[in-house]
Amino acid sequence: MEKRNKVIYWIATGLLSLMMISSSIMYFINTEEVTKIFLSLGYNERIVIPLAILKIAGIATILSNFSKTLKEWAYFGFLLDFTLALEGHLAANDGGHYLAIAALALWIISYTYNKKVYD
Repeated sequence: MEKRNKVIYWIATGLLSLMMISSSIMYFINTEEVTKIFLSLGYNERIVIPLAILKIAGIATILSNFSKTLKEWAYFGFLLDFTLALEGHLAANDGGHYLAIAALALWIISYTYNKKVYD
């Protein structure tokens, strides 16, 4: 059972990490386009680069397992990010909510199995 939990945790966390790292890279490389999307969702354009940095820091925190407290905060930050993305995309009715739902699903699995493996 323990091995199965670890496999599930690492698959979900790996996919979540890839999602966050790829979005961060996109934020840095395609800042102008991402800024337009943020504005269309009703968010301030000044959060694009700080959010990219925080996504990378959050993944590093989760993967390092350095501090349970920091890990909880990183998970909370991602939950907030995904929830706001879902709300923004639903309000804009742009179809982008599917990616936010996928992110929330990976978050739920990763967070749940983190508790089973590391607590």
